[in-house]
Amino acid sequence: MASLCVNNSFILNTHTHTIHQLSFLPATTNRRRRISVTIAAVSSSSMATEKLGIKIEKNPPESTLTQLGVRNWPKWSCPPSKFPWTYSEKETCYLLEGKVKVTPAGSKESVEIGPGDLVVFPKGMSCTWDVSVGVDKHYNFG
Repeated sequence: MASLCVNNSFILNTHTHTIHQLSFLPATTNRRRRISVTIAAVSSSSMATEKLGIKIEKNPPESTLTQLGVRNWPKWSCPPSKFPWTYSEKETCYLLEGKVKVTPAGSKESVEIGPGDLVVFPKGMSCTWDVSVGVDKHYNFG
């Protein structure tokens, strides 16, 4: 079990994402008991962030991809290019290959996405895709 001691009273299991609270029985015994509490947080390697309305989860666990059915979604590919795009529906995509700088309309800031990113674009977003390395992705609308 890979774990990290959060403090003297708690241990975080990094594989199951559970916190174990350690409490000690009365002084007459040397045994301790653990109380497991499942937490909603995910490991830092797959922490989701949101920037400019675009949600990105870097390297989500395979269990997340399986639960979403990502490998069964259609695929789309694109060579290096630059083009405008408007999302008529929410799109969730998983990048297998590529490097893209997405700039929402009216913004001077961009979001960079690449291989292993699970990305959600909101319905109604207009943006420019600047593809510097050809893209291969799974995608799902709705």
